Amino acid sequence: MNKTIARIGSMIVTASVLLFAICMLIPFDFGSYFVCMLLSIGYVMMVAGFCYESDEKCRVAANVGMLFAAIYAVLVLLVYYAQTTAVRLDPLGEQAVQILDYSRGGLFFSYDLLGYGMMALSTFFVGLTIDAKTKTDKWLKYLMMIHGIFFLGCFIMPMTGVFSSMSNGETSIGGVIALEFWCAYFTPVGILSIIHFRK
Repeated sequence: MNKTIARIGSMIVTASVLLFAICMLIPFDFGSYFVCMLLSIGYVMMVAGFCYESDEKCRVAANVGMLFAAIYAVLVLLVYYAQTTAVRLDPLGEQAVQILDYSRGGLFFSYDLLGYGMMALSTFFVGLTIDAKTKTDKWLKYLMMIHGIFFLGCFIMPMTGVFSSMSNGETSIGGVIALEFWCAYFTPVGILSIIHFRK
């Protein structure tokens, strides 16, 4: 059962990342918000599997990775649930829209980046726990650990005001390219995790 849940979580992660990439290209905002909520659920399931199978010597890293995964899931679920409910359905004042609407680059956009920064930290610590005996596990381990670098950008960039140009609500082509790059990077993590939990 443990590996089955982790494998299903890995499948959800892979499918969600691919669907997110498609929704960004269409563009279909509701779809991208919805699949990101599924991604967070699948990611927690996947990380729980890595945490469970970790050796005693890696237990602290596994627990840290699991906790950062939980923080990521909470932040992302709050952000995208707000986008698919209050922002989409309620008549909000301009100030509320500026804070809540992800596309405006306001507070909830910053929370989203913080959430993905927590995910990056989670992948780094989970990567430390993988006992890479096969070629696929070695790739998985290094992809997860290198993904930890994304934490720096996700954590620091909102503090610089670089996203203030989003206040008019327009999607930038640079932002879409960056997200498509992330999807291309993270899809193999999901696929390799599926392979890992099939063993």
